[in-house]
Amino acid sequence: MISVEEALARLFALVPAPQSETVPLAEAGGRVLLHPQAARLTQPPFDASAMDGYAVIAAEVRPGATLQVVGEAAAGRAFDGRVAAGQAVRIFTGAPVPPGATRIVLQEDVTREGDVITLGEVGGGPHIRPAGGDFAAGDLLQAPRRLGPADIALLAAMNIPAVPVARRPSVAIISTGNELVAPGETPGPDQIIASNALGLAAMVAREGALPRLLPIARDDAASLGVVLDLAAGADLVLTIGGASVGDHDIVAQVAQSRGIDLAFHKVAMRPGKPLMAGRMDGAMMVGLPGNPVSALVCGEVFVMPVLRAMQGLPAGPAARKPARLGGHLDANGGRTHFLRARTDGDTVTPFARQDSALLSVLSAANCLVMRPPHDPARAIGDLVEILPI
Repeated sequence: MISVEEALARLFALVPAPQSETVPLAEAGGRVLLHPQAARLTQPPFDASAMDGYAVIAAEVRPGATLQVVGEAAAGRAFDGRVAAGQAVRIFTGAPVPPGATRIVLQEDVTREGDVITLGEVGGGPHIRPAGGDFAAGDLLQAPRRLGPADIALLAAMNIPAVPVARRPSVAIISTGNELVAPGETPGPDQIIASNALGLAAMVAREGALPRLLPIARDDAASLGVVLDLAAGADLVLTIGGASVGDHDIVAQVAQSRGIDLAFHKVAMRPGKPLMAGRMDGAMMVGLPGNPVSALVCGEVFVMPVLRAMQGLPAGPAARKPARLGGHLDANGGRTHFLRARTDGDTVTPFARQDSALLSVLSAANCLVMRPPHDPARAIGDLVEILPI
């Protein structure tokens, strides 16, 4: 068995370089930008008013001063002229500040009678957004990055209508086992519902990839071979179950018969020890355990980082953060242990039941407590690492 860290390193070594495609900005949300983008203009393109009020000469601002209003400036409609001594221009937020004006006096700080304003007590200022205060032409939005709503808005303001993003990886998902039937079917007396594939498909879609749910493969080489043929064209093939060492665990056998270049088989972790990976039929392949919690925990720990790397994001483990234990933990054994838990602020409390078949506990969890091999007993208040899920 290899460590979790070594397994991740070997998985990243299998990841192909991302392929780029250009998409309209309206379709780029959630996609990974592959190359930096340069602003095509300056924002704002002129000194702009940050408030509704009057554009004036700053040196003339004092309580009781009177100024002649000579015009108006609104967003999209500049004042055609220059502010001279003793003058003011009515101005609205976003409008260009007219030449000569060096300050905006708020409308609530003046009294207006006809075309004359009298200044009251004036504070703050100058309430002018300088040209280029947001960004200048040529400024870069760095990459790689997953584009969020603020990034999309920024790119639009930079006048960029389309962007180069990573092609979304295609992920074929195959459940294996004679005991499985699809959701909605009536299981026989010795059967259960296949739940892992749908959970993993949701996880894959969340990470920006395209899940392909394939038919359930039965516990024989011919059936698994047929379903693996259906996975042709996928960037990543996930099999669920059949990766252990029992008489009916045939994924490794069939993969070897198809010439898999095996990277590893078995990881020193729980849940999730029977994990395998390699390259087969031109695609990256990961064989996940069949126990529901094991499969989904391995998805969070291994598959999601792989999908991020496939889209050009930096290769690295799932994000972790520290938290204080809300309960006692016995000493850990020789494998990395991922405990289902709930965190509330800075405190985390693992669930009492940690059986790898209990999906209800995983559904109630919002994080995994990661315990390294041979971690000593832990008391309430001790600092541990958690993986938000």
